[in-house]
Amino acid sequence: MNKKLSFTTRTIHSGYVASENEGSLNPPVYMTSTYCFDNVEQGAARFAGEAQGHVYSRISNPTQAVLETRLADLEDAEACLATASGMGAITAAIWTLVRPGDTVIADKTLYGCTFSYFQHGLTRFGVNVTFVDCTDADAIARALSAETRVVYFETPVNPTMRVIDIAAISQRVHDYNPAITVMVDNTYCTPALQRPLNLGADLVVHSATKYLGGHGDLIAGAVVGKQSLIDEIRLFGLKDMTGAVIAPLTAFLILRGLKSLSLRMERHCSNAQSLAHRLQQHKAVATVYYPGLEGSPHYTLARRQMDAPGGMIAMELQGGFEAGVTFMNRLKLIKRAVSLGDAETLCQHPASMTHSTYTPEERAEHDISEGLVRLSVGLEDVDDIYADLEQALAGV
Repeated sequence: MNKKLSFTTRTIHSGYVASENEGSLNPPVYMTSTYCFDNVEQGAARFAGEAQGHVYSRISNPTQAVLETRLADLEDAEACLATASGMGAITAAIWTLVRPGDTVIADKTLYGCTFSYFQHGLTRFGVNVTFVDCTDADAIARALSAETRVVYFETPVNPTMRVIDIAAISQRVHDYNPAITVMVDNTYCTPALQRPLNLGADLVVHSATKYLGGHGDLIAGAVVGKQSLIDEIRLFGLKDMTGAVIAPLTAFLILRGLKSLSLRMERHCSNAQSLAHRLQQHKAVATVYYPGLEGSPHYTLARRQMDAPGGMIAMELQGGFEAGVTFMNRLKLIKRAVSLGDAETLCQHPASMTHSTYTPEERAEHDISEGLVRLSVGLEDVDDIYADLEQALAGV
C-alpha cells in the first residue's frame, strides 16, 4: 500500500506485523531483563551501536519497541522513547539537553511536578529557569539569550486551559538560535488532536498515563522527536541519569489503549463541549475555561492548532474556594481524583492537589487561583455527567 493510512488505522496497526510474531494478533509481552548473543562479536557490535538488537531492558525491549514505533508514527516523528512516567520522559530529556549555566525558559503555568522539577530541582544543579507568559511571543523573544537551551510549555496549559501558539513560538525561538530545543507537553491533546512537531517544535513529551493509556490502570510517559536526539536521551537521560524504564506489560497496555484512542477522544471532546456550554449558563458558575467556547480568548488559535478542543475543562464558581470545596464534596457519579483522560469523569482542586507544589504566592504569580476546579470529562453519557454537576452546584 503506497497511500499513507489514516491516523485511526495507524493507532491499531502501525509498527507491528503479526506474521513476524507467530501470527499473534497482539504484540507479545517480552518479560525479560537481558538478551542472549550468538557470539561475543555480536554482543560487542550491539553495545557499540554498530548492530541492531537489544542488549538489556533498561535500554530497550521488543514490546516497548512496537509502542515507540507506533507513537512516533502518530506524532509524525522519526523516533520515540517510552518511559516509566511522564516525569520520567521530561527529566530524561531535560538532563540530556542542559548543563550548569544553561537556561530553560518555561511557561508561567505548568503541571505541579514539572514546575517543582524546574523551580526546585534543576536550579540546585546550576541550571537557570526563567518563567515567561508563552502566550506572548514578544515576551519569549525578550527572554532568549546565549545561554538558552530549552523553551518548554504545555498547550493547553494545565490547569488554566490557556492555549499557546506552537508555530509562532517555534519560529521566534529558531530564528534566534536553531539549536534551542522547543519542547511541548502534548498530554492534554495527544496526537489525535495536535501534532506539535508539524508546527515547528523539536520534542514532544507525554504522560501516557492519561489519554494514551486511557483506562487509569498504568503509569508511563513518552518523548518523541528526531532519531539522533531520541537516541541520545535513551542512552544518557534514561540509561544513566533517571533509569525511568517502562515495564513491557505497561507498554502492552498502552498499545491496547491506543487502539481506541480516536474513538475515545471524539467522545471526550463532544462531552466536554456540551458540558462547557451548559456550565457557562449556570448561575453558580462564574467562569468556564475551555478553548471550544466562542467567548474564549483562545478560541481562534485552538481551531487553527487543534483538531478539537479536548476533554478538559476548568472553572471558577461564584463564591470562590469555599464554593469549590462544597461543590466537589457533593459530587456522586463524578470521582474526586487527580489524573485525567480516564473513562471516568474526574474532578480535582489544583491548589490543594496537583499544583500544591506551588506556594500560595507562586500560585498567585502563575495565575492558578485558589478556587479553580479542574474537570477531566469522561466517556459516560453526557446527560448523566451534567445531572451530577447540576445537583452538586445546587448546593453551592
